[in-house]
Amino acid sequence: MTTIGDDVLDGLVAAASEARERFYAPYSRFAVGAAILAGGRTFVGVNIENASYPLSVCAERNAVGAMIVAGERRIDAVAVVAGGDRPASPCGGCRQVLAEFADDDVPVVSEHVAGERVAWTVGELLPAAFRLKP
Repeated sequence: MTTIGDDVLDGLVAAASEARERFYAPYSRFAVGAAILAGGRTFVGVNIENASYPLSVCAERNAVGAMIVAGERRIDAVAVVAGGDRPASPCGGCRQVLAEFADDDVPVVSEHVAGERVAWTVGELLPAAFRLKP
């Protein structure tokens, strides 16, 4: 796993938790916040639902979008905060998007709003990821 200190991961979790408060999920009411560390900066996103469910966008992908708009292309670490009954892992689509911009050893932490935390690497979440290198 890429060496990222616990203090940095704690800061990312705090940023994801703060962003989570601004979610838009009137249908599922499942609030998710994400934070990505890239180039020494933190980029956040929240889940945004739509009445046409396929048009909804996950917090992780919104954070990646913010990172791209800011000119960054490499993810150094990811944090996700959600409710539910346990820490939520990124969905399959988000795993593929994260793999586009992160090496296999990039840490991904997920924390439940009650404080339980789990950690993986991008490679553990999506082994044998489909990647094209431009």
